[in-house]
Amino acid sequence: MMADFREYCKQFSHLDKAVADDLAKNVKVKTYNKGDYLLSSGKVSRHLFFINKGFAKISFINDDQEFVMRFFSEGVLFTAFESYLTNKPSKYSIMALETTTVTLIGQEIMEELCKKHHGMETFFRKLVSIVAVKMTKRISEMLEENATQRYNQFVKENRVILHRISLGDMAKYLGITQQSLSRIRTKK
Repeated sequence: MMADFREYCKQFSHLDKAVADDLAKNVKVKTYNKGDYLLSSGKVSRHLFFINKGFAKISFINDDQEFVMRFFSEGVLFTAFESYLTNKPSKYSIMALETTTVTLIGQEIMEELCKKHHGMETFFRKLVSIVAVKMTKRISEMLEENATQRYNQFVKENRVILHRISLGDMAKYLGITQQSLSRIRTKK
């Protein structure tokens, strides 16, 4: 499982043997059951999560209505970044949608590794930059596209995971009702 995480890191920055060894010594692997929270709203996000196997979502509740921000599948590293970076309680929850095994790396460990190894610092900087770009894209699609456009774009970009997403969660991601989603899908 660790090999996958190291391979993921190598996409962003060269990790020499010393970095790879330090990383291997400082990560943990944990399995969550379907419906378990990796992070509950109101808690501080203190880990980065890398999905070895499974599926999860990050969402928040507003006026008793859930809004799904993103879905995460195998080979993705994520957290509630605002909480992780500011050390403040998150308004987001991260929930396993299937039995999910993750590689965890603690915030303090990541800080130490970044101070000790330039390669890890480069990796983390690039990771945060990509997160910022993806969040900007998500905001833009919600403000600039109608529901049909958002659905078509999501399907185009996420064909591999579509069968793993319930219609309810898909509607919550798109910001529409399940009935509206059914109408959009019927028109296809």
